[in-house]
Amino acid sequence: MKFMSEVWQNLQISPSFARLGEPFSVPVLPEPLHEASLLALNTELLAEFGIADSEAVREAVTALFSGREAFDEYPPRAAVYSGHQFGVYVPQLGDGRALLYAEVLDKKGQRQQWQLKGGGKTPFSRMGDGRAVLRSTIREYLCSEAMHHLGIPTTRALCLLRSQEPVYREKPETGATMVRVSPTFLRFGNFQFFAHTGQHDALKTLLDFTVREHFADYLDEPDAGILLFADVVKRTADLIAQWQAFGFAHGVMNTDNMSILGLTIDYGPFGFLDAFEPHFICNHSDYHGRYAFDEQPTIAYWNLCRFAESLLPLLSKEALGAELEKFEPRIIDSYSKLMRSKLGLSTEQDDDRALSASLQKLMADNAADYTRSFRTLSHLQQAPRDCDRKFLDEFADRDAASQWLALWRQRLQRESNSDETRQQQMLAVNPKYILRNYLAQQAIAAAEQGDDEPFHRLYQLLRHPFDEQAENEHYADLPPDWGRHLDISCSS
Repeated sequence: MKFMSEVWQNLQISPSFARLGEPFSVPVLPEPLHEASLLALNTELLAEFGIADSEAVREAVTALFSGREAFDEYPPRAAVYSGHQFGVYVPQLGDGRALLYAEVLDKKGQRQQWQLKGGGKTPFSRMGDGRAVLRSTIREYLCSEAMHHLGIPTTRALCLLRSQEPVYREKPETGATMVRVSPTFLRFGNFQFFAHTGQHDALKTLLDFTVREHFADYLDEPDAGILLFADVVKRTADLIAQWQAFGFAHGVMNTDNMSILGLTIDYGPFGFLDAFEPHFICNHSDYHGRYAFDEQPTIAYWNLCRFAESLLPLLSKEALGAELEKFEPRIIDSYSKLMRSKLGLSTEQDDDRALSASLQKLMADNAADYTRSFRTLSHLQQAPRDCDRKFLDEFADRDAASQWLALWRQRLQRESNSDETRQQQMLAVNPKYILRNYLAQQAIAAAEQGDDEPFHRLYQLLRHPFDEQAENEHYADLPPDWGRHLDISCSS
């Protein structure tokens, strides 16, 4: 296996994590995915590495990421980690179907990792086959790019390949691979593995590496490790605040799915809220609702506590605890700012949180659509108008919705912005289009039958979630009855 195409000659390969070698990762040759064809190529992202779209590029992408080729000077690697899965510690996990294919400098000189998902078995696959299926890769490709264009920190999707070679889950499915891009895929579980196995020298090496590569502002500080942890606390709080504000449920917030950079990673049984349900559970394997929508802030804090425990062999318990105490005020402040912007409030008032909470209670009581409620509110003016009906139509109890509108308008009287300015600001933070599960399912079903057009149309839509896109109005419709409660599991 070797690297052949001239397409990649000017790509700036810059190994970093791979140079740590074992025990942090091990080299693994991918198992080629036969009869692979390119379903999607993120040309916008590829251009960030200085490569323009062409037929030769598409052929090279297909050859490389179907596993038929690899970079000679950079053998793919699988990383080891552990983690708490549904609250239970699992001593060893690791990249069971993911391979770090390359670390590449983009045009800004920033190192990005290219990770192949579905490349076959690794030493960490346990009982799995290391493969991925079209169903899950389409969901991850669409959602990671949707999150990016919503402004939520996330890994990115570079390309997606399908194969005629079947992969077996509950039934035979279409095999696939995809490439995801991130500055790093390090997660809380990487640190947990070396802490729990007593490999404290390796733990220190990993912490020093992480500071040097991803938190370089703290490199010369004597308490660099504590500053890194404080930064992770802030990033995690801000990320979860965004999830809550946009109505996103991750579904599997295990510690091995928590990024040290505060990115959304490892898309599995995720779901955006349709009808507002605070205790929305998007993962049908989550029988007790551990990762329900309203539990995400609590679980994020719990996961940070586990991350802090993994650093105890190196860092002060008191200092780590002091930083953990900052999580709650940070997420409350971050979330409050986001909700004020969603309500069109540019100043902070004592009753703002109550106003936001009362709207969410109204939505919950009426099973109102989360995204549509905020979007229709964004078009309203300070004085009542005929267009109020579009907002009121989202609620079965129109009288209660009217009463809330009156409270909102009273609050707007303490603002100085014009209707036009406020509407523009609200429309820029309240999306019209989100990746609803039923839309993803329609794209998946069509692609599995060889029709890729619904996937591509949906992808283009999600690149501009805040635009009206009159020709795509139907994508903002309420889900059909069959699409309201789709079962999504961890299986991929």
